[in-house]
Amino acid sequence: MMANLSRRERTIIAAGLAVAIGIGGWSFVVEPILEANRSARELVPAREEVLQKKRDLIARKGAIEAELRTTIERLDTVSTRFLTSATPAVAASELQKLVKDMAAQANTEVRSERILPPAERGELLEIPVEIAVSGEIRQLVDLLARLDSAPKLLTVQDVRVRVVNVSQPKDLLTTLTLSGYILPGKTRI
Repeated sequence: MMANLSRRERTIIAAGLAVAIGIGGWSFVVEPILEANRSARELVPAREEVLQKKRDLIARKGAIEAELRTTIERLDTVSTRFLTSATPAVAASELQKLVKDMAAQANTEVRSERILPPAERGELLEIPVEIAVSGEIRQLVDLLARLDSAPKLLTVQDVRVRVVNVSQPKDLLTTLTLSGYILPGKTRI
Protein backbone atom coordinates (compact mmCIF):
# COMPACT_ATOMS: atom_id res chain seq x y z
CA MET A 1 0.00 0.00 0.00
CA MET A 2 2.85 2.40 0.77
CA ALA A 3 4.38 1.47 -2.57
CA ASN A 4 1.40 3.01 -4.39
CA LEU A 5 1.86 6.36 -2.63
CA SER A 6 3.96 9.10 -4.09
CA ARG A 7 6.98 10.48 -2.41
CA ARG A 8 5.10 13.63 -1.43
CA GLU A 9 2.25 11.67 0.18
CA ARG A 10 4.72 9.52 2.10
CA THR A 11 6.43 12.67 3.39
CA ILE A 12 3.10 14.15 4.52
CA ILE A 13 2.15 10.93 6.31
CA ALA A 14 5.59 10.72 7.97
CA ALA A 15 5.35 14.35 9.04
CA GLY A 16 1.85 13.74 10.46
CA LEU A 17 3.09 10.73 12.39
CA ALA A 18 6.04 12.74 13.70
CA VAL A 19 3.69 15.55 14.85
CA ALA A 20 1.33 13.01 16.49
CA ILE A 21 4.25 11.35 18.29
CA GLY A 22 5.57 14.78 19.33
CA ILE A 23 2.19 15.90 20.69
CA GLY A 24 1.64 12.55 22.45
CA GLY A 25 5.14 12.65 23.93
CA TRP A 26 4.60 16.20 25.15
CA SER A 27 1.18 15.45 26.61
CA PHE A 28 2.01 12.12 28.26
CA VAL A 29 5.70 12.49 29.14
CA VAL A 30 7.03 16.06 29.26
CA GLU A 31 3.96 17.81 30.72
CA PRO A 32 3.58 15.40 33.72
CA ILE A 33 7.30 15.82 34.48
CA LEU A 34 6.98 19.62 34.37
CA GLU A 35 3.88 19.47 36.59
CA ALA A 36 5.69 17.25 39.10
CA ASN A 37 8.62 19.68 39.20
CA ARG A 38 6.24 22.62 39.68
CA SER A 39 4.49 20.80 42.55
CA ALA A 40 7.83 19.94 44.12
CA ARG A 41 8.91 23.59 43.92
CA GLU A 42 5.67 24.62 45.63
CA LEU A 43 6.21 22.04 48.42
CA VAL A 44 9.76 23.14 49.17
CA PRO A 45 8.80 26.36 51.06
CA ALA A 46 6.15 24.50 53.07
CA ARG A 47 8.62 21.77 53.98
CA GLU A 48 11.25 24.35 54.87
CA GLU A 49 8.74 26.07 57.17
CA VAL A 50 7.92 22.78 58.92
CA LEU A 51 11.62 22.02 59.23
CA GLN A 52 12.29 25.45 60.76
CA LYS A 53 9.48 24.96 63.29
CA LYS A 54 10.97 21.62 64.31
CA ARG A 55 14.42 23.20 64.64
CA ASP A 56 12.95 25.97 66.83
CA LEU A 57 11.24 23.35 68.99
CA ILE A 58 14.49 21.42 69.38
CA ALA A 59 16.29 24.65 70.27
CA ARG A 60 13.70 25.31 73.03
CA LYS A 61 14.07 21.78 74.46
CA GLY A 62 15.75 22.96 77.67
CA ALA A 63 13.12 25.61 78.35
CA ILE A 64 10.29 23.16 77.63
CA GLU A 65 11.80 20.56 79.99
CA ALA A 66 12.17 23.18 82.75
CA GLU A 67 8.55 24.28 82.25
CA LEU A 68 7.43 20.65 82.39
CA ARG A 69 9.32 20.07 85.67
CA THR A 70 7.75 23.21 87.16
CA THR A 71 4.28 22.12 86.06
CA ILE A 72 4.76 18.63 87.52
CA GLU A 73 5.93 20.13 90.83
CA ARG A 74 2.87 22.43 90.91
CA LEU A 75 0.60 19.49 90.13
CA ASP A 76 2.17 17.43 92.91
CA THR A 77 1.72 20.33 95.34
CA VAL A 78 -1.92 20.85 94.37
CA SER A 79 -2.72 17.14 94.29
CA THR A 80 -1.80 16.85 97.99
CA ARG A 81 -4.83 19.07 98.63
CA PHE A 82 -7.22 16.61 96.95
CA LEU A 83 -9.30 14.28 99.09
CA THR A 84 -7.30 11.13 99.82
CA SER A 85 -9.72 8.49 98.62
CA ALA A 86 -10.26 7.58 95.00
CA THR A 87 -13.83 6.40 95.62
CA PRO A 88 -16.59 9.03 95.76
CA ALA A 89 -18.38 7.54 98.79
CA VAL A 90 -15.28 7.42 101.00
CA ALA A 91 -14.16 10.86 99.78
CA ALA A 92 -17.59 12.29 100.65
CA SER A 93 -17.32 10.76 104.12
CA GLU A 94 -13.85 12.30 104.54
CA LEU A 95 -15.20 15.68 103.40
CA GLN A 96 -18.12 15.47 105.86
CA LYS A 97 -15.78 14.65 108.74
CA LEU A 98 -13.44 17.51 107.80
CA VAL A 99 -16.32 20.03 107.65
CA LYS A 100 -17.88 18.75 110.90
CA ASP A 101 -14.52 19.10 112.69
CA MET A 102 -14.15 22.66 111.41
CA ALA A 103 -17.71 23.46 112.44
CA ALA A 104 -16.98 22.19 115.95
CA GLN A 105 -13.80 24.29 116.11
CA ALA A 106 -15.83 27.35 115.07
CA ASN A 107 -18.39 26.61 117.85
CA THR A 108 -21.27 26.11 115.43
CA GLU A 109 -23.85 23.36 115.67
CA VAL A 110 -24.24 20.96 112.73
CA ARG A 111 -27.96 20.54 112.09
CA SER A 112 -27.90 18.35 108.98
CA GLU A 113 -25.60 16.96 106.36
CA ARG A 114 -26.24 15.43 102.97
CA ILE A 115 -24.00 13.92 100.31
CA LEU A 116 -24.80 15.14 96.79
CA PRO A 117 -24.07 13.24 93.56
CA PRO A 118 -20.48 13.59 92.30
CA ALA A 119 -19.82 15.53 89.09
CA GLU A 120 -17.00 15.19 86.57
CA ARG A 121 -14.87 18.31 86.09
CA GLY A 122 -12.40 17.39 83.39
CA GLU A 123 -10.03 14.83 84.89
CA LEU A 124 -11.20 15.62 88.43
CA LEU A 125 -14.25 14.27 90.20
CA GLU A 126 -16.10 16.87 92.28
CA ILE A 127 -17.52 15.51 95.54
CA PRO A 128 -20.21 17.90 96.87
CA VAL A 129 -21.82 17.83 100.31
CA GLU A 130 -24.50 20.03 101.81
CA ILE A 131 -24.23 20.89 105.48
CA ALA A 132 -26.52 23.04 107.63
CA VAL A 133 -24.99 24.76 110.65
CA SER A 134 -26.40 27.17 113.17
CA GLY A 135 -24.61 29.79 115.17
CA GLU A 136 -23.99 33.48 115.53
CA ILE A 137 -22.63 35.53 112.67
CA ARG A 138 -19.08 35.60 114.13
CA GLN A 139 -19.07 31.83 114.44
CA LEU A 140 -20.24 31.46 110.84
CA VAL A 141 -17.55 33.88 109.62
CA ASP A 142 -15.00 31.84 111.62
CA LEU A 143 -16.27 28.64 109.97
CA LEU A 144 -15.99 30.17 106.49
CA ALA A 145 -12.43 31.35 107.27
CA ARG A 146 -11.51 27.85 108.42
CA LEU A 147 -12.99 26.35 105.26
CA ASP A 148 -11.00 28.83 103.17
CA SER A 149 -7.71 27.84 104.84
CA ALA A 150 -8.46 24.10 104.97
CA PRO A 151 -5.61 21.68 104.20
CA LYS A 152 -7.77 20.16 101.47
CA LEU A 153 -8.96 21.98 98.36
CA LEU A 154 -12.55 23.00 99.14
CA THR A 155 -14.83 25.25 97.17
CA VAL A 156 -18.04 26.79 98.46
CA GLN A 157 -20.66 26.30 95.77
CA ASP A 158 -23.67 27.80 97.54
CA VAL A 159 -24.44 29.64 100.80
CA ARG A 160 -27.95 30.22 102.13
CA VAL A 161 -28.40 32.13 105.37
CA ARG A 162 -31.64 32.63 107.29
CA VAL A 163 -32.62 33.68 110.78
CA VAL A 164 -33.65 30.82 113.08
CA ASN A 165 -35.94 32.89 115.30
CA VAL A 166 -37.20 36.23 113.98
CA SER A 167 -37.77 37.58 117.51
CA GLN A 168 -34.10 36.82 118.37
CA PRO A 169 -32.18 37.39 115.11
CA LYS A 170 -28.92 36.44 116.79
CA ASP A 171 -28.86 32.78 115.69
CA LEU A 172 -28.52 32.06 111.99
CA LEU A 173 -29.09 28.82 110.10
CA THR A 174 -26.62 28.54 107.24
CA THR A 175 -26.76 25.90 104.56
CA LEU A 176 -23.43 25.44 102.77
CA THR A 177 -22.81 23.40 99.66
CA LEU A 178 -19.12 22.51 99.62
CA SER A 179 -17.07 20.50 97.18
CA GLY A 180 -13.86 18.55 97.52
CA TYR A 181 -12.02 16.92 94.63
CA ILE A 182 -10.42 13.57 93.82
CA LEU A 183 -8.45 12.19 90.90
CA PRO A 184 -10.39 9.08 89.85
CA GLY A 185 -8.31 5.95 89.56
CA LYS A 186 -5.45 7.35 91.65
CA THR A 187 -5.22 6.69 95.36
CA ARG A 188 -3.43 9.47 97.23
CA ILE A 189 -1.98 8.94 100.68
